[in-house]
Amino acid sequence: MIKLKVNGVSRQFDGDPEMPLLWYLRDDISLTGTKYSCGMGICGSCTVHVNGAPARACVTPMKSMEGKTVLTIEGLNSTGDHPVQKAWKTCAVPQCGYCQSGQIMQAAALLKQKPKPTDKDIDDAMQGNLCRCGTYQRIRQAIKLAAGVKA
Repeated sequence: MIKLKVNGVSRQFDGDPEMPLLWYLRDDISLTGTKYSCGMGICGSCTVHVNGAPARACVTPMKSMEGKTVLTIEGLNSTGDHPVQKAWKTCAVPQCGYCQSGQIMQAAALLKQKPKPTDKDIDDAMQGNLCRCGTYQRIRQAIKLAAGVKA
């Protein structure tokens, strides 16, 4: 039995320990905001926070989750009022929107670590999150807005 917390709720998992965290979130507890895309941990669409750090849920096995705390896009702020979520809306970041939950979770982790990031900080933190629509300039603008840094 694997015990973990997801969005502040204590949970238990008694399935295949090799199952990716992504499938637990989406299929077992119906948190579908975290998206599946590449399945190899290289695109960032499935980014969640595990113990406060960004992690790729598609390649994180459940066996590694014992005692851990997971934060998904649904838990970041249920009303969409996290500064990054607000900035995303203000800057009209999403185009198709598919990668955006992963982008937002990565950006939120960056701002928690570096509240006033430089362009280099943003580039370094966000480089593993791919956007098929190419909204990278709006993503950068939104991160700066959320950080209160001049764009």
